Order: sequence, then structure tokens, then C-alpha cells
Amino acid sequence: MTATHASRGFSEVLDAVEHGDTITITRGGVPIAEIRPVPAATGHKLALALDEVSATLDDDVERDVAAATALLVAESDPWRDA
Repeated sequence: MTATHASRGFSEVLDAVEHGDTITITRGGVPIAEIRPVPAATGHKLALALDEVSATLDDDVERDVAAATALLVAESDPWRDA
């Protein structure tokens, strides 16, 4: 998709990406960017992984893992209410 087309139809570009498409933006026929869906639930997956390994850690590492897990926030869409 050309940069001009993408800028004129950005809402449609976002709709396509929301449905799983990856859009390559070109300028002068040369690919310059990709717009793709964000991987889902990264924080959630990290929290699950930390929960699985915390039983085998020593006390210092377990405290560090607990502190890091406490910093994780629920996944949300910052644009949903915009």
C-alpha cells in the first residue's frame, strides 16, 4: 500500500490490522514500514511463566520475581475508549 493511500485511508488500515492483516507501506515502490497486530497478552504470558518457575527459585530470586510480577498490569487497549 502506498504511503498516500495509507494516510488517506488510515481508519481502514487500522481495521485491516485489527482483523489480523499486516500492511506494508511503500514509498516510490520501496517498502518502508509494516503495520501489524500487536502480539496479545504479553504481560499475561510473562506472569504465567513466572508463576511456573517461582517454586524452584531461591529466596532472593523469588523476591525479585514477586516484585517484577507486582509491576505487571492487566492488558488493555489504550485506544478502545479514545
